[in-house]
Amino acid sequence: MSIQDIERQRPDQAQPAATGLRGRWWALAALVLSGLVIGLDTTVLITALPTLSARLGATTTDLQWISAAYTLALGGLLLVGGVLGDRYGRKRLLLLGLGIFGISSVVASQVTTAAELIGMRAIMGIGASLILPLSLSILPSMFSEEERPRAVGAGAAGAFLGLPLGPLVAGYLLTHYAWGTIFLINAPVVVIALIGVTLFVPEGRDPQPKPLDVVGALLSVAGVTALVYGVIEQPLHGWGDLRVLGAIVGGVVILLAFVAWDLRHPTPFVDMGLFLDRRFTWATVAFVATGFALFGVMFILTPYLQIVQGSDAQATGLKLLPLIGGVIVGAGAGNQLAARLGARVGIPTGMIVSTVGLGALAQAGAETTYGTVAIGLAVVGLGLGIGLPTALDVILGSAPPAQTGTAAALSRMLQQVAASFGVALLGSILTTGYQASLSAHLGGLPSAIRNAAEGSLAGAAAVAAHLPASLGGALKHAADQAYAAGMDQVMLVSAAIMLGGAIAIAIWMPRAGTRAG
Repeated sequence: MSIQDIERQRPDQAQPAATGLRGRWWALAALVLSGLVIGLDTTVLITALPTLSARLGATTTDLQWISAAYTLALGGLLLVGGVLGDRYGRKRLLLLGLGIFGISSVVASQVTTAAELIGMRAIMGIGASLILPLSLSILPSMFSEEERPRAVGAGAAGAFLGLPLGPLVAGYLLTHYAWGTIFLINAPVVVIALIGVTLFVPEGRDPQPKPLDVVGALLSVAGVTALVYGVIEQPLHGWGDLRVLGAIVGGVVILLAFVAWDLRHPTPFVDMGLFLDRRFTWATVAFVATGFALFGVMFILTPYLQIVQGSDAQATGLKLLPLIGGVIVGAGAGNQLAARLGARVGIPTGMIVSTVGLGALAQAGAETTYGTVAIGLAVVGLGLGIGLPTALDVILGSAPPAQTGTAAALSRMLQQVAASFGVALLGSILTTGYQASLSAHLGGLPSAIRNAAEGSLAGAAAVAAHLPASLGGALKHAADQAYAAGMDQVMLVSAAIMLGGAIAIAIWMPRAGTRAG
């Protein structure tokens, strides 16, 4: 028997705060709310940035950092949050994260400058770095192996539902209330989650924690932060810019140093032995592929709905509802599929279904009716619901009980980094396709107009509105077609990534009960 197998049999130190079936499912409801609020905040700004620019006088750089400050703090500290939860108590750190997130959300709703909002967004990211890995890592100590897939499916679906719900909630609030309500809405959700976690969720942690590897912790934070920072700066400065290349290369070097340090350290910050279990490794690959392929799609699809199809903020959110419906249906179907055929079939099946949905979205054009988009979104959501909860269940089930927080944080951190690269790389593909398609229609226009139109779809729409009707209408139509063409390329690339990941997982992921080999 290996050391890892011995650790797997070590009981997690848990003192249940609730007994009986009802108490455990109330605890799950509280954890679902904890994950939901993070999902919401990840995408709520997609439709809110134009409003924030007007209300706070935010520049383009300010708007970038209102999003980036949260992403940097979340990505850089995710792994630390999971490790500290395993060491000092997952419930305790989850409550701390909820408190930080809730208070900073309330303060963010009342700020009057972009700089203040950027600071609050960074603090919100710190809170989220505790909530995201720990809200689901507690589940294995609450549910039996037979019950866990249902519980994880419900919890994961809650977190995933927050992503498409963000634009919907933001659209409604921005249409009817002050801009600050997009952050203030977090407060009642956090309060309910705090009460539920306090009353019903048991504490759990490593009963024999090893000395904390401070050097490993600092290396992990520095490496991920540098890597994500470089990717965030890319849209403004390009891949060839020294600060972009320096940050990305520096981040990779630091992370390699982190891995080398951890492999030699007697009590490493993160046990890299987790990856010796191929079920954990390939379930994490599913998170990485999905993060890369689909987070970029969310950001690219929103301008299409708003500008090309002419939807306001609230209507854009409503048009994402098929994605939510697909996730809900898929989560139930995924549990049954995995129970009958195993995760080796369930996870790739979900990814292939999402691939089909991305293929449908690749058919969208400037004159395409919303029906095509709705079908594509529903199928993408169905695949997400089938595959990702099953992948998360594998991650939690394959990790030793004392390391579930670390395992969840490690997979989510890798997904976050992949999502950042996905937004940047897919955005580059979109920009290249958009500019190539539009350039043929800009002949004879002044250079300032050409530059604004080629810069972005929003820029082209703004320029077109100030031109004579015939010329402006032609430019708007050409820009819409160019954006749709670039978006279709992105959908096909994303579909290829999802399909490649599904094939790899189907081939190399072991069946249930098979260990590393």
